[in-house]
Order: sequence, then structure tokens, then C-alpha cells
Amino acid sequence: MAMSDNACLLSFLETRLDAAAWQWLTDACEKLSTQASERDLFLSFSLAVRKCGKVALTLNDDELIKANQRCTDWSPLTWRTDHAARISLLFSYPHDDAETFCALLDRLFQAADLGEAEALYLSLPLLPFGEKHVARAQEGLRSNVKAVFEAVAHNSPFPRDHFADDAWNQMVLKALFIESQLNPIVGLEERCNPKLTRMLCDYAHERWAASREISIELWRCVGACADDDALADLKRVLETGQEHEQLAVALSVKDKQPQLLDAYPTLHEQLTQGLCWHDLLANVKA
Repeated sequence: MAMSDNACLLSFLETRLDAAAWQWLTDACEKLSTQASERDLFLSFSLAVRKCGKVALTLNDDELIKANQRCTDWSPLTWRTDHAARISLLFSYPHDDAETFCALLDRLFQAADLGEAEALYLSLPLLPFGEKHVARAQEGLRSNVKAVFEAVAHNSPFPRDHFADDAWNQMVLKALFIESQLNPIVGLEERCNPKLTRMLCDYAHERWAASREISIELWRCVGACADDDALADLKRVLETGQEHEQLAVALSVKDKQPQLLDAYPTLHEQLTQGLCWHDLLANVKA
């Protein structure tokens, strides 16, 4: 029998919680699974941070593989012990009926403090009845709290798998607006679309007009669907941009518009040496 989502989360926690915290969590999960009391769920959900702490899970490679086996392209890289404990408690509560579960989830969100809301949004790719949580995910993206926005947008296949293009495009644009990285957004390249390309180029023009810096990640979503106007913007960066901006454009166009790089042998060379977005962003940050 395949490991359940709850068993997977508990396996991550078992080696990271002390004996008292582990005993509290397993007792609480057992009680919720056998004596389904909503009051007990809300109480244990609230107590989880005090009982289990806020320690980064810092999963090893084998554990990340296990996570990916549970949910393709799910990477709980930013999860903490309180996040995993709270979702283990939620999964211990009976959740077979969609209407009942979604109503319970609504009540949890309504009562949640920031940490509890963050845990709930992080759990989106694991929740049953995924198609019923789209509006809730979009609500999280409207938050002015960066941690809540990133709980939905980062390291999660949920937006890629469930968002229509308009919602997807707004998420990518807001990430740039609040200076949240695009690199952790799952499916960034495969969900590129002409409307997003136009939105991003318009945003770039606004930044240029105001003499403001443009995130190099913006160009990542332009090359694949570039029309003539977008190509002109990419050429502008290649001709006048700084090296890290030129490299970003080179990465963006290397598969779909490689002819733009014919006049830039140095950029070609760096691409052939294996340049990737992760390395480029790390170098810029450094």
C-alpha cells in the first residue's frame, strides 16, 4: 500500500520532534481519527506551534524524492514543523465527503491566524477535492502578506494544475510587483502564454519609463511566446542591458528564438557551459 500524505508528513516529523512533541502529535492525530471532534481539531491546530515548534524541516534528498512521489512537483522546501504538524492533524480528521471537508476548511481559514493560514495554503497541493479550492488559492494570492502569497505560489503544482490563464497571469505579475521570485513557481515555462507575454512587456515599459529596475526573471516568460513587439523588447535588452539582463534574455530565447543570439557569441558560450536560471539568480543575488 502506498504511503498516505499523512504518513509522509509524519515520517518527516518523527526525526525532527523531541519525544514529548512527537507523543503529543501522534496522540492528537489518533484521537482525531477515532473520535472526530471539530473542537479538538481547532484546539490542536492552534496548539501545534507551541507543541511542535517552528523549526525548518530541511528535508534531505531522499525525503524530497518521497514528497515528489506523494505529489508530483511538490517540494516542501520552506515547510516548518508547525506547518507539517497542522496538516497532519487536518488529515487525521475524517475527510471523505467533499462538501463537509470544504465547509470545515472554510471554518479553519476564517479562524486562522497568520501562521495557521500559511500552513493551510501550503497544503493546497495535498488537499483532497483540489478543484474545489481554486477560489481559496486565488484569495491567498490577493494577500498583502508575502509569506501567504508564496505559500500558494511557490514550490506547489496547485496553480499550474488548476488555474485558468487569467489567474495564472495575475499571479506571475503580482510576484514581480511584490518582488517575489518566479523561479520557485512550478510550471513557469509550460504555462507561458501570449497574454502573459504582453502583460509583462507592458510592465517592463512602465518600469523603463519610470527609470526603475526590472527583475531579470520577467524575461523568462517572454521568449517562448514573443510577438514582434516582444522581440523588439528582447533585442533592446540584448543591445543595452547589463550582462545579467542579457544572460536572462539569452536563457529565455535559447529554445524558441535562438536567432536573436547570433550576434552575441559570448552569450552563446555561457549557454553551452550549462548556464541555468538557478545559477544566474544566485550570482545576481551574491
